[in-house]
Amino acid sequence: MKKACTIAGSAARGGAGIQADLKTFQELGVYCTSAITAFVATHPITKQGVYTQSLEVLEAQLYTIASQIGMDALKTGMLFTREIIELVAHWLPTAHIKHIVIDPVMFGKVGTALMEEGAMASLKDQLLPQATIMTPNMPEAEYLLGGRGLTTVQDLQDAARDLHKLGTQYVLVKGGRLEGPATDVLYDGAHMLTVEAPRIETIHTNGAGCSYSAAITAGLAQGLRVEDAVIQAKKFVTAGIRRAIPFEAVAGAIDHRAYKEVGENSITITKY
Repeated sequence: MKKACTIAGSAARGGAGIQADLKTFQELGVYCTSAITAFVATHPITKQGVYTQSLEVLEAQLYTIASQIGMDALKTGMLFTREIIELVAHWLPTAHIKHIVIDPVMFGKVGTALMEEGAMASLKDQLLPQATIMTPNMPEAEYLLGGRGLTTVQDLQDAARDLHKLGTQYVLVKGGRLEGPATDVLYDGAHMLTVEAPRIETIHTNGAGCSYSAAITAGLAQGLRVEDAVIQAKKFVTAGIRRAIPFEAVAGAIDHRAYKEVGENSITITKY
């Protein structure tokens, strides 16, 4: 059984973060391990929402996983601080992991900041150059590009070309906020691929981005080519959104069981 690891935040609601990653790994048939960087939950009195773990706690988790279990692929999600980003960046070369997926988590679904100010330089300079693939959504890609607006598929393609210069082998710019179909752009420095799904009108998409990158990680752990891992992940997330689980008080989560139970056949691939 192949093994995949996630380094990310724990989401108390269960739809995103570590919880979404572990559900995704389980559904796609890989053994899942996790290192928790922070806990995301709202305190009823202080309203504090992010509780980071000490570097010692994170280092202990990474050591335990690497020395006792091992991993065929790894993803990072919410790292939050410069210190955590730099710890992970310095540790990665010692772990000798073949496939590294960097989801540059910066904002929550409603715009909540999930990365501290001042952490961007460390992400760009130390972490992204080690990635097999990075998976920014549109706001994250815009932020990485200095605030440049993205409104069309052509903009996503241009963004992918520019983001590739940061050193990753592949860039996947996710276009879920575009008008029309949900179109993502994959670029390897030479070839461009668009992965398109029909737009599903729903607010219940909590955890879609986390699950997308986790599904890519699971595919890479199992030996899929990057392109095939992305296509499988797009199907996985689209099926989950199509059969989302609504909540009364907040936006609901995707259903991680959906792809295995009902499949997904609506994805269109275009190569350039």
